[in-house]
Amino acid sequence: MNNDKKLGQWISHIALSLFCILCLIPFLLLIIASFTSEDTILKDGYSFFPRYFSLDAYRYLSGNLALIGRAYGITVLVTVIGTTVSLFMTAMLGYALSKKDMPGHKIFSFIVFFTLLFNGGLVPTYLIYTQVFMIKNTIWALIVPGLLMNGFNVLLARSYFIMTVPAPVLESAKIDGAGEYRTFFQIVLPLSLPIMATIGLTVGIFYWNDWNNGLIYITNPKLYSIQNLLNQIMQNIDALKNSNTAYGSARIVDLPGETVRMAIAVIGIIPILVAYPFFQRYFVKGIAVGAVKG
Repeated sequence: MNNDKKLGQWISHIALSLFCILCLIPFLLLIIASFTSEDTILKDGYSFFPRYFSLDAYRYLSGNLALIGRAYGITVLVTVIGTTVSLFMTAMLGYALSKKDMPGHKIFSFIVFFTLLFNGGLVPTYLIYTQVFMIKNTIWALIVPGLLMNGFNVLLARSYFIMTVPAPVLESAKIDGAGEYRTFFQIVLPLSLPIMATIGLTVGIFYWNDWNNGLIYITNPKLYSIQNLLNQIMQNIDALKNSNTAYGSARIVDLPGETVRMAIAVIGIIPILVAYPFFQRYFVKGIAVGAVKG
């Protein structure tokens, strides 16, 4: 029996190792392609063993170093503020919904669940944010729309609070005279680090990768996030090539379009790859416990 168990573990480890390798292969190809010469990609396509390597893509991006640095700063600021506030709001709402004796519990639970199925649409959302909240061309346009990004996170936090935070502990705190705020901040949150890290990671990734809000609400280049700026750089390269072709030039502008595309993806994803290992151990536990129906 022990031998069968060990064999099953070995098979599981091998299968998971192969799966991890398959997941890493696209990232490896992405990085190699960003260091490949433009002509090699155009002639031979993408390859793990390109004929010629080149730093042209990164040299081109280095010409926009000041803009990229500013955009990185804006993205970091938006990600930190947005993730912190969003996590705070999600945790408080999830904690309130975990209290079944709360007045209007079923109504508020239904409202949160309803947002998983339906939304107001792009036009009403745009009108609300630009004409009521007046956030167009402000830093808040990159923060406010994602504060309660997904009702699923609220329900995940609610389930975690119900399943993990011991009811006797909450009752003891109430007997000792602790109010709801003190109980939440001093007891519930310290016991909920896994789910907070899990939700914080997903929300942080959303803010870091978000380009849609910048595309809709931002027209001032000084407020571009890194995703919007890199997208703008790519559009500029395509525009230069297309305009050169349209005017009948004998030679298209020598710009590393394909390799820049890959380098842009590398620049955008590196911070997430660096941050993820610090949250990974909490991520699995938070998802496993929080996904249990409360």
